[in-house]
Amino acid sequence: MHRRIVLFGSTLAMVLAFAGCRDATEPPVEPPVEPPVEPPVEPPFVFEPGPLGAVTLEAGEAVRLRMLLSVTVAPTLGAVSRQAAEIAVGDFGPVHGRDVDLGDPVDTSCSPEGGRAGASGIVGDPQVVGIIGTNCSAAAVAASPIASHAGLVMISPSNTSPRLTSDLAGNADADHHAGYYRVSSNDLHQARALSDFVYNQLELQSVATLHDGDPYTSALVAAFADAFSALGGEVPVQAEVEKGETDMTDVLAEFAAAGPDAIFFPLFVTEGSAFAAQARAFDGLEETTLISAGALLVSAFLATPQSEGIYFAGPESDFGSNVNERTGRSGQQILAAFDARHGGFPGSPYWAHTYDATTILLSAIESVAVEDGDKLYIDRAAVREQVGATAMSGIVGSISCDAFGDCGTGRMNIYHHTDNSVTDVAQLPVVYVYSP
Repeated sequence: MHRRIVLFGSTLAMVLAFAGCRDATEPPVEPPVEPPVEPPVEPPFVFEPGPLGAVTLEAGEAVRLRMLLSVTVAPTLGAVSRQAAEIAVGDFGPVHGRDVDLGDPVDTSCSPEGGRAGASGIVGDPQVVGIIGTNCSAAAVAASPIASHAGLVMISPSNTSPRLTSDLAGNADADHHAGYYRVSSNDLHQARALSDFVYNQLELQSVATLHDGDPYTSALVAAFADAFSALGGEVPVQAEVEKGETDMTDVLAEFAAAGPDAIFFPLFVTEGSAFAAQARAFDGLEETTLISAGALLVSAFLATPQSEGIYFAGPESDFGSNVNERTGRSGQQILAAFDARHGGFPGSPYWAHTYDATTILLSAIESVAVEDGDKLYIDRAAVREQVGATAMSGIVGSISCDAFGDCGTGRMNIYHHTDNSVTDVAQLPVVYVYSP
């Protein structure tokens, strides 16, 4: 019995061990298979425009800019601006694969009425992204609020009146509006440069002034009078002529009676040319020093005999070695393009400012535009912000914008024109350099 029990026990142990071995070799029980988790479905892209709205371009549509320039009045300035903008667009190339449409210039006639009408027509097209212009401060005073209200950027190559930006001391001036920028420099710089040159270099004590009532000429002579008086100079007469006036007899008699050392007359070509010619022959003013500014600093006037001997306050003009970082083009290359297309040099130094202004606007648009399939969205507020944040090397030098839209370098030259066969501003003798 004992033997059977032992044998039974041994057999049972072997059976159990064998069963254990078999369990160990069987595959483990697999957990239940979970169904695959589908990735979340992305909602379709929806562009959310900013507070000023946006331009939406469909497949194949060009980026639309417009030029608000002087065509019938100060035509040299307007023509040079158009030519420079066209060259800049070509050098910059497509924006997100799209052409840039500048259209034909809209004429302002250098007047508030022209600026108002031109800007109103441009903003009536909802596809316009920005405006290059104006040339004249008088036109900008009326155009700027319209462009601003429409949410556009307007960037000027040659407006200089302080009224459009600020007093350079942190205070907005009378006609400053959001969205307005300029590459040209505030005339407060020109007034300081000219007053220092006249008082300390020419050592003249008395300067009469003449303007035509528009925001450019009136603000410039007022700024000069303030700066010159602060140095100890005297402004015995501050006279005014009407736009289009060519008989200067009365104002010349007033000047002759006052007997100033110099006359500062920052007029445009029609009035300025007449004044210079008549002043040369007016009794008592034959030896009076004549001084003008950027509106007369154009080839058309420099070629006239009455231009000889005049001092001009204006922007720098020797930009040949400077490079616009957005296009990689140098001033020399751009001038070569002018010569190839238009048979000569630009008739105004503001070609460089226009080229830079155009590339600033194009670069801002390219930076903020959003692509979605065949569509391109351009947010107006984002374009403004990007232009305001500009910091670049341009043809005019180092460019950055302040809170009021002044993006210019502030640098000024005083030129002395002594030979009317020299009509390229870049070739005029520079007798004073102002660098704030």
